[in-house]
Amino acid sequence: MAEPVTEPAPAPAVTRHAEEVMGTVFSLDVRGGAPDAVQAAVREVVAGLHRVDAVFSTYREDSQVSRLGRGELSVEECDPEVAEVLRLGAEAERVSEGWFDTSYEGRLDPTGIVKGWAVERAALRLMSVAGVSGVSVNGGGDVQLLGVPAVGRAWRVGVSDPLRPGGLAAVISAAGEEELAVATSGTAERGAHIVDPRTGKSAVTDLVAVTVVGARLTWADCWATAAFAMGSREGLAWLEALPGVEALLITAGDEVRCTGGLAARLG
Repeated sequence: MAEPVTEPAPAPAVTRHAEEVMGTVFSLDVRGGAPDAVQAAVREVVAGLHRVDAVFSTYREDSQVSRLGRGELSVEECDPEVAEVLRLGAEAERVSEGWFDTSYEGRLDPTGIVKGWAVERAALRLMSVAGVSGVSVNGGGDVQLLGVPAVGRAWRVGVSDPLRPGGLAAVISAAGEEELAVATSGTAERGAHIVDPRTGKSAVTDLVAVTVVGARLTWADCWATAAFAMGSREGLAWLEALPGVEALLITAGDEVRCTGGLAARLG
């Protein structure tokens, strides 16, 4: 008896774009969707990233955040995104018991949340295009994954080893998840830039990197920053208590510490 032949599903169209913005490179990878519609969404997203940079940059004297910090504008006079980011920052500060903060050296500085929020927002916009099956947006090493790259495949993200340049500390798989985010905070790329909000000075910590895995990058990025400032012992205990969050912590002594459920995300 003849058996029906099942044709393999065609590979979805691939649209990729890299854009220098916010002092780093944003890499967009979109699978599926009509090319013209996807390209239009990519242009919209890229324009939006540059607009976010113009509004939130603390290096621009004329940005809304700089003017807000100097008291020249009120929150109500700023674009609505400013109030949204400040609200999210306040929530991150509450959940982290003050270890995440939207100020730096006594001035307003929400950049610790802006990049993750912008990456997540960009990914959601691209995923909304009809026919798109999967999206990956990488902003300077922090990644938001949505959907799948192809039928039967899952997005995978390599986590750089901070003590072995060019090596990987782990590979995170999004298998079984419709949305997954991977964020890393540490000293390997930018040196000592994370501040202890209790002292206002660089965090004194035994860690060199914290990678957080969760559903949304806005929060994963915040939690990685907060846990790094806490140090390995307190940071790991705090991350273990957060629902839907897994993490990998690497100390200066080359110790690797993980939350209990991280193994299920490795692949």
